[in-house]
Amino acid sequence: MNTLKQSLLYNWHIARIIRLVMGVWILVWSIQTADWAVGLLSLFFVITALTNTGCCGAQSCAIPYNKPTQNTQSDAEQIKQIH
Repeated sequence: MNTLKQSLLYNWHIARIIRLVMGVWILVWSIQTADWAVGLLSLFFVITALTNTGCCGAQSCAIPYNKPTQNTQSDAEQIKQIH
C-alpha cells in the first residue's frame, strides 16, 4: 500500500501533469458528446498519468526518479583498467 501511495503522490513531472490534464479534458468532452469510444481514450491518459507509466507499461517509459551515480574515473583511467 505504501508503494501505491508513493506512486500516486510523488514524482510528478510535466509530462505526467500534461497526460492527466489531457485525460480529464478528453473525459469531460466525451461525457458532453456521449461518445464512449473517446471516453476509453481518456481513461488511457488518466491511468498512465496516475500510475506513472507510458504506453509500453511497467515503468519502461517513465522518467526515473533515481539520478544515476557520477563516475569519478576519467576515460583514460577506465581504459587502463581494461587493459
